[in-house]
Amino acid sequence: MSTPLWQPSSEEKENTLLTQFSKKIQAKYDLPDSEYSTLHQWSIDYPELFWEEVWNDSKVLASKSWNKVMGKDLFNVRNDSERSGWFEGARLNYAENLLLRNNDENVALSFVAENGTKHSMSYAELRAAVSQCASGMKDMGVSEMDRVAAVIPNCPEAVIGLLAASSIGAIWSSCSPDFGIKGINDRLGQISPKILITVNAYHYNGKEHDCLAKIREVAKLIPSIEAVYVVPFTETEIEFQGNEKPWTELLDYSINTTIFAQLPFDHPLYILYSSGTTGLPKSIVHGAGGCLLKHLTEHRYHSDINPGDRVFYFTTCGWMMWNWLVSSLASGATIILYDGAPTFPDTGRMWELIDDQQITHFGTSPKFLGAVNKAGYSPRKNNQLNSLKAILSTGSPLPGNLFSWIYEEVAYVPVMSIAGGTDLAGCFMGGNPNLPVYSEELQCKSLGMNTLAYDAAGKSVECEKGELVCATPFPSMPIYFWKDYDGEKYHDAYFEKFPGVWTHGDFIEITERGGVIVYGRSDTVLNPGGVRIGTSEIYRPVEEMSEIVDSIVVAQSWENDVRIVLFVVLIKGLILDDELISKIKATIRSDATTRHIPSRILEIQDVPRTISGKKVEKAVLQTIKGESVENISALANPESLSIFADLREELKK
Repeated sequence: MSTPLWQPSSEEKENTLLTQFSKKIQAKYDLPDSEYSTLHQWSIDYPELFWEEVWNDSKVLASKSWNKVMGKDLFNVRNDSERSGWFEGARLNYAENLLLRNNDENVALSFVAENGTKHSMSYAELRAAVSQCASGMKDMGVSEMDRVAAVIPNCPEAVIGLLAASSIGAIWSSCSPDFGIKGINDRLGQISPKILITVNAYHYNGKEHDCLAKIREVAKLIPSIEAVYVVPFTETEIEFQGNEKPWTELLDYSINTTIFAQLPFDHPLYILYSSGTTGLPKSIVHGAGGCLLKHLTEHRYHSDINPGDRVFYFTTCGWMMWNWLVSSLASGATIILYDGAPTFPDTGRMWELIDDQQITHFGTSPKFLGAVNKAGYSPRKNNQLNSLKAILSTGSPLPGNLFSWIYEEVAYVPVMSIAGGTDLAGCFMGGNPNLPVYSEELQCKSLGMNTLAYDAAGKSVECEKGELVCATPFPSMPIYFWKDYDGEKYHDAYFEKFPGVWTHGDFIEITERGGVIVYGRSDTVLNPGGVRIGTSEIYRPVEEMSEIVDSIVVAQSWENDVRIVLFVVLIKGLILDDELISKIKATIRSDATTRHIPSRILEIQDVPRTISGKKVEKAVLQTIKGESVENISALANPESLSIFADLREELKK
């Protein structure tokens, strides 16, 4: 049994929202205790009661109550006409639940730009801006089910746009402005938006990047766009063309009260997109009520976000963590928005932001934490960080060395490694303020989520690797894919491997104490000699090495089997000689097994990643094979694939 890196004191545990909720459920339903394992088991045994209690405990605002919490055949996506949803009969509005949950004077959002510009809005100011924007949208002819799209930085206007669209029942969809023309069109072109919100330009890494030129090309490709509203995000003067209008035109209304359309629980809220590295991105339509309840559960009980807390996640508007962050308003929190490079002008930028903004919940990624560690920067020695209540990490598994580094060099707070995805706009497993933190483990399965590990035969297993599945429905399942009229794509995405059970595509192990270890995507599992190896089992030891900046690993077909090929990015000045190759192999052998040792180790200059920062092993493998990568626009750095094309002959040896 390993030693916990952190555990809550009795007083800390007693005062969490999770403890309050657990005790309430224990008393009402006569449970044997208020331990998390007991509450979680009850939440999956009695899902209707659980989600009803979340609704009541969170004080969801609704004009009409429900007739039935949970419909039938919720996993039977092929037969949508017979499938019923969640909280049938209820009427509510997502924006209303985010804007009317706090005192008007309290700060709703605080924005910090890379160049140091700051701007904050109270709940009253945000609500007024949303009302004006919603009126502007309606005046433009936007109505229920119309799509409002945005190519926009992580700024107040993005939050205003989302909440304005949802207040009138329109469907929001956003992309980050660093997407290329094809990447934007591949997403927004599928959904035919009525209006588009964008910026003239944005800053990243100390440089100004024009945005309008590519938006004009996008607008030509998507004929449904009737108007483009441009936010003056930088000081560069805007010369409006065609159907372009100033953002202020959407806000040019005097509104005293906000009209929140009362809509069904499953009314579409926003469209998110899969990474799209194997074809066009899936257009995933999420319902307002499901996202609201799921996020309330994750924020209140799993993250212990209280009214007045200040929540930050380093994200763009093209990643679901932005949507997750915005929903923190429903818990009465202040959301901290930052747009720019996380290490500009230096490695201390984000840590200084924590002190400047008094951030309580700091959300980031293993990639960023690893870069700070490799740079030799100590946040603890250079910053106060006394506002921190929790550090959250997602995007990839957090390796053991970074767990240790956080407690040595950052702060003694719960490290909440969380995992889920765009497909559910939330988490299957994640943080818990009442449980200890163990290295490399996610603390628990999420409430209401019947998360299991299945072996190849579809049998639930513990303390061994298996396929991540969810055996029972949950409210934040996508309500459908856009234009997937017969539900076939939806079914194939989640229910083809194990019928009637959601299969997510990750490779996990559930530990004896109920924690979860994530081994990476199951569709990129390495299988030499028939032994299944998760990619993260190699990434963890390799990327802990001081010589290595980044890495990517694939399974190459070889002599009627597969062999492991590892590519590494080295720190400047090093070369990949026999001595370093031997050291890499010895490190992997020491941390894992001899089966994990790569057959080939080659040097590269950059690791191909999606715009949200995920490694794309499939694209590397396709390039090595000489196959075309179906959707190159999904990559943040597509030029990085050229080195793998150059290595094809070398990889025939």
